[in-house]
Amino acid sequence: MREQVILITGANGEIGHGLIRYLAEQNCPIVTLDVNPLDKALRPLVSKWIVGDVLDQILLGRLVVEHQIRTIYHLASILSTKAEYNPETAHRINVEGTLNLLRLAVEQSQWQGQSVKFIYPSSIAVYGMPSLEEKRRIGKVKEGEYTFPTTMYGCNKLYCESLGRYYSKHYRQLAADASTEPTVDFRCLRFPGLISAETIPTGGTSDYGPEMLHAAAQGIPYSCFVRPDTTLPFMVMPDAIKALVKLEEADVSKISQQVYNVTSFSLSAQEIYEIVMQAFPQAQITFEPDPRRQKIVDTWPEDVDDSAARADWGWQPDYDLEHAFQGFLIPKIRERYAHKPETIDIAKS
Repeated sequence: MREQVILITGANGEIGHGLIRYLAEQNCPIVTLDVNPLDKALRPLVSKWIVGDVLDQILLGRLVVEHQIRTIYHLASILSTKAEYNPETAHRINVEGTLNLLRLAVEQSQWQGQSVKFIYPSSIAVYGMPSLEEKRRIGKVKEGEYTFPTTMYGCNKLYCESLGRYYSKHYRQLAADASTEPTVDFRCLRFPGLISAETIPTGGTSDYGPEMLHAAAQGIPYSCFVRPDTTLPFMVMPDAIKALVKLEEADVSKISQQVYNVTSFSLSAQEIYEIVMQAFPQAQITFEPDPRRQKIVDTWPEDVDDSAARADWGWQPDYDLEHAFQGFLIPKIRERYAHKPETIDIAKS
């Protein structure tokens, strides 16, 4: 009898750390897949950790045979900044990797005789605001508005959202043996910028927020790559994990759309700077906007409308702006570096 498990790809990333810890507390059997060995602190929490690539179809085939996968959290991706340096590689990982996992979900559903949940984190990078003036005028952006991405990462995410819809609703629709029942239960969240107290940012274009905090706590200088007035929506990692889990748990009858915005609060880089300086008065933070990265961030909305998620499956963040920084991020980050005197030079990331 194959073990029923939850599969998490890209498990070593920021979201993966929090998700594994949460699911382990619920006694969920977890199998992880990542190109690097799983963080040693997480290994006792999972049933099996696998070093491998989402492009390795032989490996994915073994997963189908060896496990009964009821839910896939597909977190593996190349993030926005790194994707711009090598867009073709980003496309292979972000799109072809997702396609491989969707195929795996189809095979699993055929083995099990029921649909497999596919939980997919997308991003505000799918949006493309035409100008700063319109961005500021519009304010909150809904899921169907301004989906004109200007980065390879955003293009990849938007296309994978469409792939998810296809596999959920239209897969092989002209085939003689086409199933009338859904094989993949695809559910997607468009995340804002995510701020973690536990892991170092790894290449997101919205990472100037967490980078400021981590640099200040380590006592190393940091040059912020956007203007002080740059405003984006943000969320702390515990709320990101909560959103993923709540979406996975939601009854299918409550799901009116397959892609949902979620957010917690919006603030400017200047406001983040002021919060950080109040907490770490000796911090050395300057603003040195990178015109190319600034141009990208300027196409992302200042805020998003997450009313559909709130209405359909009760989304509500636990952390507002004050609680996020004063009650969680600053105390946790202080504690992290108090116990780790060595520094990590994120200023070069």
